[in-house]
Amino acid sequence: MPANPATDPAGRTLVGMASANAQGITLDPIDETTMVVNMGPQHPSTHGVLRLVMELDGETIVRCTPHIGYVHTGIEKTGEYQTYMKAVTITDRMDYLSAHINNLAYTLAVEKLLGIEIPPRAQALRVMLSEIQRIASHLVWLATHALDIGAMTAYFYAFRDREKLLDLTEMMSGVRLMPSWIVPGGLRGDAPDGWFERCAAVVDELPMRFREYETLLDQNPIWRERTQGVGCITVDECLNLGVSGPTLRASGMAYDVRKVAPYSGFERYDFHVPVGTFGDVYDRYRVRLAEMRQSREILKQAIETMPDGPVRVGDRKVAPPPRQELETAMEAVIHHFKLWTEGIRPPAGEAYVPVESPKGEIGFYLVSDGSNKPWRMHERPPSFMNLQALPGLCQGRLIADVVAIIGSIDIVLGEIDR
Repeated sequence: MPANPATDPAGRTLVGMASANAQGITLDPIDETTMVVNMGPQHPSTHGVLRLVMELDGETIVRCTPHIGYVHTGIEKTGEYQTYMKAVTITDRMDYLSAHINNLAYTLAVEKLLGIEIPPRAQALRVMLSEIQRIASHLVWLATHALDIGAMTAYFYAFRDREKLLDLTEMMSGVRLMPSWIVPGGLRGDAPDGWFERCAAVVDELPMRFREYETLLDQNPIWRERTQGVGCITVDECLNLGVSGPTLRASGMAYDVRKVAPYSGFERYDFHVPVGTFGDVYDRYRVRLAEMRQSREILKQAIETMPDGPVRVGDRKVAPPPRQELETAMEAVIHHFKLWTEGIRPPAGEAYVPVESPKGEIGFYLVSDGSNKPWRMHERPPSFMNLQALPGLCQGRLIADVVAIIGSIDIVLGEIDR
């Protein structure tokens, strides 16, 4: 270190420049009125291994710079070395709170390459699994977001109810968090006996639970003080940054992929798209609460109108034959062996299919060269796009507001650092 502190052309002493450069960041000259602090990368309120470098003037944020890549896994490149069916399992590991919906986005892109339509029962079950996942993801958001701000009771209530939704996933697939149950050609299997009855019991209980959350938070003066007027963003700013999902809808734009470009039969269900007015932390909270109610309505309709029939396409080059056929038909054994050893071979081409995840629009762009592995696999990640809004949301706010703002955009670093 030099004996004398560095100065800028105006003769002002530059404070903290050596440490800022050592952290691997580049900032404009910092004069003695500001300082640089790190929030993370190991901080409970960053919702993952995220590092925020903040320049502060007192307690006011002058600039906030997110730094990502601490848990980079190379999932997209890994997918290009897997067969189309095997790559399903790695999509679970991105937004690990939305595994079913990740599976669905990837699977729909593969099915678009193949040019196949799955049976109605499989489509309806995909809708149910997606909406169960949406509510479960929003409950994790509500629990952790409320805890960040200091509302501990909501944390316990939300996780209590999420367990019942994960029980439904486990009853269907045997796995609670990363089921890989939605696959090209349909589903890995049908719903077991008693699943719909158990799902109906959970669905009937949800409205009472939603009222409990609202009783705890809606009119709570501390909650409103920490969230209203904090972290505001406009529709135009959202669109310029590629922000989607509840953050965009809380700003007033009713954009939902399930309505704009329906997939998997969502056009058959009656639901509306909740929107906010001010685009602040409180509106994002209200929109997600309303979305859980709409997901509950979709689940109720799906249970009442569930069609009979198979849950896989009949093409044995795409979906494996029923297990019972393996004991009686050699042809079924051959198809099963070839499918799992050689994989699916879509014709050469490209496909992109977006779906609505709990965080926003997620889509997979796949390029096929006619082989059994994707030539190119790329995800349109809502968490990554939404994180771009964080610097603008934080600028001019107090450092105490950061935990409320970052929780309100609901990011998962497993998807950002995929």
